[in-house]
Amino acid sequence: MRFRHQLAFYLDDLETPINISINLISLTLTLLSLGIFIIGTYDISLELQNYLRGLDTIILVILTLEFLLRFYSSENRLSFIFSLFGLIDLITILPLITIGWDIRFFRIFRWFRILRLIRLLKFKLFIFKIEQEDSIILARIILTLVSIIFVYSGMIYQVEHQVNPEIFHNFFDALYFSIVTMTTVGFGDVTPISSGGRILTLLMILTGVFLIPWQAGELIKQFLKTSKEVEAPCLGCGLAFHDGDAQFCKRCGTALSKIKSEVDIRQPVDDYLRNYSKSE
Repeated sequence: MRFRHQLAFYLDDLETPINISINLISLTLTLLSLGIFIIGTYDISLELQNYLRGLDTIILVILTLEFLLRFYSSENRLSFIFSLFGLIDLITILPLITIGWDIRFFRIFRWFRILRLIRLLKFKLFIFKIEQEDSIILARIILTLVSIIFVYSGMIYQVEHQVNPEIFHNFFDALYFSIVTMTTVGFGDVTPISSGGRILTLLMILTGVFLIPWQAGELIKQFLKTSKEVEAPCLGCGLAFHDGDAQFCKRCGTALSKIKSEVDIRQPVDDYLRNYSKSE
């Protein structure tokens, strides 16, 4: 039981160099595998294709081992399997489970591997020192949009490349189509011809119509909220901004020694003007 708790700590937290190294390796492998997918859509030599395929298999084995370790160390394994991150990891390793099977449908799931970056968002915020709430929300929105666009691009490429290779020749063609479709620009110079491609196109349009305005609204709402905050660094966790009338840190609860409100900043100026008018 103690070993399981230690294993869960090393896999999830960012408090020691070992934790940071594990998350950094996982992040690097995920990004490397995504790069392999993209390169594989271009015209490359057979030797390079075989090399990339072997490298991707090694990465997939490592990610599968990570999934098994997370499953083993979780307190409620059934809940882990049906959790968001558990399902993402399970979808990620499906290509390894189906290796040797001629089931092209499962190749689509490899593009979902980018969703693993959602778990590593905390790690990236830690590395880049993103601490303000509005910056964190902005990072989440950007990651969400990039992930959705990447998944749609990979899926439309996987579906259309076999039947429409001249139009969907590589990943960039699919990426261009996804962005144009989700932003509802719709130039019409790139169009799918298969039923699956048309269904994906409808999903892209609906996603662009509902998701992007919703995410933008959340960001604007956060900006309006933070505009009412003042600089008052917390001595406990270092959070820089709080509400003007706050007495305790909203993150860790530490008492705030002083709030630099707008009144505090303007007071010396007001006193000077008042004294100047009296002297006149």
